[in-house]
Order: sequence, then C-alpha cells, then structure tokens
Amino acid sequence: MKIPKLVLTDIDGVWTDGGMYYDQTGNEWKKFNTSDSAGVLFCKKLNIPVGIITGETTEIVKRRADKLKIDFLHQGVSDKLTVAKKICEELKISLEDVAYIGDDIGDLTLLNQVGLSSAPNNAPDYIKSKVDFVTKKNGGDGAFREFVETVIGDANIDNILKSL
Repeated sequence: MKIPKLVLTDIDGVWTDGGMYYDQTGNEWKKFNTSDSAGVLFCKKLNIPVGIITGETTEIVKRRADKLKIDFLHQGVSDKLTVAKKICEELKISLEDVAYIGDDIGDLTLLNQVGLSSAPNNAPDYIKSKVDFVTKKNGGDGAFREFVETVIGDANIDNILKSL
C-alpha cells in the first residue's frame, strides 16, 4: 500500500457516532473521540494534508477543524467528488493519490474514485462492500485514527513515535 498524498474524511459517522444531539434550547451537539486527533498528528508529521468534506454545515465541525489545524474544510457539500477533484488540482495530485474514509450514500461516488477507500465498521454493508478496507472500530470510536494508522503503516508510525 503506497502512502497517500492527501487524506480526506467525512465527519458524521466517521469522526462521530452519527448521532445529532439537540437540547430544548436549540443547541446541537456532536461527540468527537479525541483519539482521532492522533490520526491528524500522524498525517502532519508525514506532511500529508488532511481534508474534511461533509454534507452538514455546523460551527461544531469548524471549531474541531480549527483546533486540529485541518488543511481543508468543506461543509454543506452534496457533490464530494467535485470538491475532492478541486483539492487535488490545487495540490497537483490525482485522485489515485488520495485516501478517503466515508460511511454512507453521499460518500459512494468519492469512495469509488480514490486510490484507497475505507469505511468504519458500523457503516452499512452496501458501503463496506465497495471499499478497500473496513476499520475494526466504529465511527466515533477512533475509526479515523485506525484508518490513518493503516494507510501510513507501522514503520512510519514507529518513526514518528521515535521523533516525539
């Protein structure tokens, strides 16, 4: 497996359990697993840009992306493939150089076009049957970190850990 030049990810169902929590005053909440931030750290140590492409538009995701210094954030996207192609043009790479993890119907077109595709363990079977590999972890339980660790490989993780 070659190391990608770009890592892209969906959010809901990958970084979260897919739940949307609302309180009586109109607030919306999402729960993120902090272990996924190590996936971003590993990518940064290897100079691999990370991008989030999500159908939802929330300040919550923007805050999480800002905190982790995510390179590309695209929210409210219905055509994820077009957005991914634009990012690839900007970086002068092809979709073959991209690793993407997504969990549902809105991710299928992009999952089918990238060099390496993945889905969390709790994605629907019809999504899991279309990807290169399925994480052991569910979305919201560290699936993004497992995805990154898998695509960069143990040798790179060992080298990164030695440099910390």
